[in-house]
Amino acid sequence: MNIRPRYFIQTKDDLFFAVNTYTHPEDYIIAFLRYVPDENGDRSHENLKYSKVDSDEAYEYIKKHHPNYLFKWNVENKKMMGVPTTDIKKILSPIKRLDEILNMKSDDPYIGKIQKLAEIFHNECDISYENMGITGSTLPGLQKSETSDIDFIIFGLDNHKKARLLYKKLKEDPESILNPIEGEFWERVYNKRIKDDSLDFDEFIFYEKRKNNRGLIDNTLFDILSTMNPDDPINTDELYYKQIGKMKIKCKIQEDKQSFDTPSIYDISDVEIIEGPNVKIDKLVSYTHTYAGEVQNNEWVIASGVCEEVTNKTNNTKTYNLTIGTTRESIGEYIKLKEKPV
Repeated sequence: MNIRPRYFIQTKDDLFFAVNTYTHPEDYIIAFLRYVPDENGDRSHENLKYSKVDSDEAYEYIKKHHPNYLFKWNVENKKMMGVPTTDIKKILSPIKRLDEILNMKSDDPYIGKIQKLAEIFHNECDISYENMGITGSTLPGLQKSETSDIDFIIFGLDNHKKARLLYKKLKEDPESILNPIEGEFWERVYNKRIKDDSLDFDEFIFYEKRKNNRGLIDNTLFDILSTMNPDDPINTDELYYKQIGKMKIKCKIQEDKQSFDTPSIYDISDVEIIEGPNVKIDKLVSYTHTYAGEVQNNEWVIASGVCEEVTNKTNNTKTYNLTIGTTRESIGEYIKLKEKPV
């Protein structure tokens, strides 16, 4: 099954999981629980009400109702969350969902905004509709038109870069319907993304503004997310991860071309270990969207997270990553410039 990050899985008992990796074990799809049926829920799908769950709620729900959805795979001493292939009711494709929306005749302004975003990226960037998609609550049809953000996907790193450069230009154009984030919207995004004191409010805005991957369309927040093209080859090497311990380093960003991928990957050099094990760190790897595209080539940064030993069973090599986003909330895990931006 060609299932990419940001696809959704609907299970036989109507749970919705978000896929978060390109590779999967033989009998499971690695994914995280996002929505559960709840008679008191504030969202609806096919005559069922749903609630969104956070990380703690997701693990508690799975432990209670589906303990077999937590299993050991390629991370030592840590259980992964995922759906057994035998329990899959439906695989939800962001590309197919966007195609459905583009063919809708709807008076819902939220649907119209998604259609307009796709039209802009298609006409202005020459990105095919087959290389765009919609994810988040809209993928399973659980969006709330008045308040939901638009999680728009551009497939392919080069396409994603074109879309971000276009938005960078359009957000400065007073005639454009794509606008910069401002006012209360910044507080909303900050409170959603930052759950500790890793970045203060002004720092967060500094980084977000220069990424050009998040904006407003007619007072609705949208994200320009990135996933590899459906036909792009993926690394099929047999990798095993072992978490060594907490780590903090100073380093230089050597290559940021995969910084908007899932996960975000930064090649680094000139590493100085501030705290943690004395090993050679080659990459920063972020599993949280907060730190996608956070820093750029040749910048000196401070990164805090978990040191992971990566054993490649295919070619019998061993490397080390500093991983950010080992939990959804990423408490105490971050990437930021060595000098605080003014």
